[in-house]
Amino acid sequence: MCGICGFTHANQGPSPDLIRRMTSSLIHRGPDQQGTYESEHISLGAVRLRIIDLTAGDQPFESPDGDTIVLFNGEIYNHVELRQELQRSGYHLRTNCDTELVLGAFLKWDIGCFARLRGMFAIAVWCESRQRLVLARDRMGIKPMYVRRSGMNLHFGSELKAILADRDIERQLDLHALSHYLSLNYVPSPRTLVRGIEKIPAAHWLEWHKSKVCIERYWYPKVDVRPGLRKREAREELDQLLRQSVREHLTSDVPLGIFFSGGVDSSLILHYAAEMSSGPLRTFSISFLGHRHDESRYARALASHYGARHEEFDLNTSADLTGAISTMPHHSDEPGADAGALPIWFLSALARQHVTVALSGDGADELFGGYQTYLADQYARYLRIVPAPLRRASLGICSHWPVSDAKISFEYKLKRFLQGSLLAPEDAHLFWNGMFSLEEKRRFCTFGYHPNLADLYRQTAEPTTSSGLLRFMHLDQKFYLGDNILYKCDRMSMAHSLEVRPPFLDHRIVEFAGGLPQNLQVRGARLKILLKSLCATKLPGWVVRRRKEGLDIPVHAWLRGPIRELLLDVLSPGRVRASQIFIPAMVEKLIDDHLARRVNAGYQLWGLLTLFLWMDRWRIQPSSGLSSEDARSDEPPDMEPRQTAASFSA
Repeated sequence: MCGICGFTHANQGPSPDLIRRMTSSLIHRGPDQQGTYESEHISLGAVRLRIIDLTAGDQPFESPDGDTIVLFNGEIYNHVELRQELQRSGYHLRTNCDTELVLGAFLKWDIGCFARLRGMFAIAVWCESRQRLVLARDRMGIKPMYVRRSGMNLHFGSELKAILADRDIERQLDLHALSHYLSLNYVPSPRTLVRGIEKIPAAHWLEWHKSKVCIERYWYPKVDVRPGLRKREAREELDQLLRQSVREHLTSDVPLGIFFSGGVDSSLILHYAAEMSSGPLRTFSISFLGHRHDESRYARALASHYGARHEEFDLNTSADLTGAISTMPHHSDEPGADAGALPIWFLSALARQHVTVALSGDGADELFGGYQTYLADQYARYLRIVPAPLRRASLGICSHWPVSDAKISFEYKLKRFLQGSLLAPEDAHLFWNGMFSLEEKRRFCTFGYHPNLADLYRQTAEPTTSSGLLRFMHLDQKFYLGDNILYKCDRMSMAHSLEVRPPFLDHRIVEFAGGLPQNLQVRGARLKILLKSLCATKLPGWVVRRRKEGLDIPVHAWLRGPIRELLLDVLSPGRVRASQIFIPAMVEKLIDDHLARRVNAGYQLWGLLTLFLWMDRWRIQPSSGLSSEDARSDEPPDMEPRQTAASFSA
């Protein structure tokens, strides 16, 4: 696992100080080795966390003739097959590391190599003689890649902070992206909250060639539904796919463990890993001792069942919450409005004391229908039969219901559900997991332009015939998974120099899940039907039957308790006024209402808290009004083959 960065400097010459600053900013991603490469046209930097072939593979890695240089962040799980294919064609490999394999694959198949790679990766390849730079990102967006176009040149990096190491880059807030953040808890690709800096979308490559840029998608998931598929047949197929994926993800030359909650997803990973491991596995979990949503007893019981060496960290009593929350903005790149980032921070710190690699269950909920929001989407269809005035009246009555400190209480879910029922189905699905509704944003923000969230659906790759639940699941796979779940896991784990691998996101499993009919995913009040059916054949019955809690914090209660003072300091009226983007009186009222227990606004306040901490850390300049850059078209960036850079940020 590594961090990579670089910049072209057409007609400018190299800048040794800048590439060293960029590379140093990523040292947490690769504390084992750092290196740079500079020529007349480009500067490249890499840091390495040694996982495979510990004695070779330092970066940047050059071809034997010195003309092609590769930077690589990730793991390639079909490296054995590709290595054999390259050797049969006469290509000589000097090492066993993935980095040289990627170089050989690119030299043989050029951009066609990316569709052959099975794994997680962000790649940069430079050809000196052709003045050609190619950047690529894995199919699901597990590994990050940021880019910034500036005139004839291009900056890139594994993290946004690498690009911000260039002190000449303006740090202006993108209000279009901010509006998305306030709605969704995250910024959907390719935008970021810093104007002019963007994310290469998952499954895309970008080429810079003599100052001209184009971008193209190399993989579209197969999502054709197989309506006649039977549960037993699907279960057997999924069993084979998961077993193979976990086997590949266990490949490592350093100690390896599992992020483990005792729930369905991580328990399946543990089951397959235990089948293939000769010795005891290491498992790691977060506990919330004394809280109703604490899952630690389940994790301990199942870890014992499989003979794993289990470690846990109690986030309720042992953690320096304020210190961690204040430190996280340095590593977040963009603010982590998902409060689940905090447990992952401490979980990663715990795991890194014992291992260098950890497997996770990320992706299972998006692929197999595991979110409560999918039930809300279905139930809201029936509630919308009730006239809207009656639903508004019901919401008004519920507003007098006493609020609870529970993580996600019944009263919170009911109020949120009634609010969502008053929205269009596409907007409601995004609202269930989001922060502010459009109406709330208009009341809180000083700027009046807010993009249409429903336009995100046009950017998904599902067939045009998909509708309803499948459409929502495809949207979550494209944006919520990549730009929220995988984003927070990558930043929080790599902050502690820990590599996290998600076996569920093998692209063969993704395509298999895309072909499942809805009755094998969600039916009535049942979620994850197929996955739980598989679990029933592998795991103790109580694992399947117990209620899912999720790795999250009791944010409503903590903002009234251990992090109250941090909240009041960071969101003080003076600091809110200085931001020029929110109306201080509205934010102050939201805080007062939450602290007085008139509302549960914990998720909204957490999003604002992390936003302001991030803006302060990176000195992001506020904007007093909407510029033409922020107000550019709601149309998604045009990702048709061989598009120019101008349309990349359109």
